[in-house]
Amino acid sequence: MRNFKLAALALSALLGASGMAQAAATCGDSAKGFDGFIKQFRKEAAAAGVNAKGLSALDGVTYQPGIIKKDRAQGVFSLSFIDFSKRMVSNYRIKEGANILAQNKQMFDRIQQQYGVPGEVLIAFWAFETDFGKNMGDFDTIASLATLSWDCRRPEKFREQLIGALLLYQNGDLQREDMKGAWAGEIGHTQFLPKEYYETAVDFDGDGHRNLRKSIPDAMASGAALLVKHGWKANEPWLEEVKLTKDLPWDQADIAIQLPRSQWVKWGVQGVDRKLKADKFPASLLLPMGKDGPAFLAYENFTTAYLKWNESLVYSLTAGYLANRIAGDGPFNPGRAPVQALSYDQIKQLQTILEGKGYDVGTVDGKLGKSTRDAVKQEQLKMGWPADSYPTVPFLEKLQNG
Repeated sequence: MRNFKLAALALSALLGASGMAQAAATCGDSAKGFDGFIKQFRKEAAAAGVNAKGLSALDGVTYQPGIIKKDRAQGVFSLSFIDFSKRMVSNYRIKEGANILAQNKQMFDRIQQQYGVPGEVLIAFWAFETDFGKNMGDFDTIASLATLSWDCRRPEKFREQLIGALLLYQNGDLQREDMKGAWAGEIGHTQFLPKEYYETAVDFDGDGHRNLRKSIPDAMASGAALLVKHGWKANEPWLEEVKLTKDLPWDQADIAIQLPRSQWVKWGVQGVDRKLKADKFPASLLLPMGKDGPAFLAYENFTTAYLKWNESLVYSLTAGYLANRIAGDGPFNPGRAPVQALSYDQIKQLQTILEGKGYDVGTVDGKLGKSTRDAVKQEQLKMGWPADSYPTVPFLEKLQNG
């Protein structure tokens, strides 16, 4: 039996201070120096527990400039929740997801019994990641990860994934020709990064291999195992649409703030598909487009497991919404009034202004991440505006005009 835990510890050793300092000393965004990097990386991989077979996966690997272009061109998560959900939650995906759930009831029941994760949650991620396995990607995983590991933008992230990929090959989970997937190294039906694949994937079909490309049972159960690792709690909700009947303390509508459902009911929050329970169960009020847009109560399964699967709030919210639709819920209400959402370029303008005011917004990337939303909230409080953490066109214009 393979000792995955011991090898995982060896993998983590690569990220030690001295090892990472040495690895980060050389990096680049061109082919120059790449062969030397691979030579040095072989030594570091061997020190992390990769044997001769695993290291052979690096044979003949070449720098891939197209991967760098893709890494620099990401913009889809700049879309508003309404626009993103229109793109991702189609009638086809809702109907196909429900059909898959019904046709594979025994398998999904077994997974839920073992891991506590409902089938609709897993199927929604499957739909988003690969359109039910139709688009798993054809990029060479080793070449992609090696290129991103050599790149200077975030090499520490991809070097641990490259080690994971070598270990997967070493252990026989995947043959070298099957190590293909998305441009950033994700593999299989639910697009696992290799480190998570190596440490968390399970052999659910009992054939002795953890094959997330060819085995749907392995892929679905592994997705459930990863969510449990991220903190999923059985028999608890993840997301519930609500409607707002009056103004409330908007600064409390924050993914980081949990209050009893009874408090939200007291403030006029009501259920949509079912009556909202006025109990002590903790929930966050999530307003992805501010006080006038759609509204949801986000539970701990969402604030932990979903946001660790994908830290993009828009992605995770839309995935949770699709799971609800597959389970039979209706479409969400667009909200109380039209919302003037910012474009990609306007978000970058906003982030630049906020940086100039001394806020740490991370990278000026045109995405409304946590740091940007936190900064918006603080500015709204200073301005005396409803502090719902969502920047609209009027808000940006106010900042621009001083």
